[in-house]
Amino acid sequence: MFRWAIIFAVIALIASLFGFGGVAGLSKDFAIILLVIAAILALVGFLSRGKV
Repeated sequence: MFRWAIIFAVIALIASLFGFGGVAGLSKDFAIILLVIAAILALVGFLSRGKV
C-alpha cells in the first residue's frame, strides 16, 4: 500500500508540472489517504504481532 501512495504522489507531481491541477489534487488526496491507511495497518500489525 505504501507503493501505491508513492505512485499517486509521483503522478500528482508530474500532473502539477504539466498544469493539470485537478488531476494533481485528486492524486495528492489519494496518496494521503493511502499513506494514512497503510500507516494504521502497519501499526496494528506491529501491535498485534506481540500478542499472539
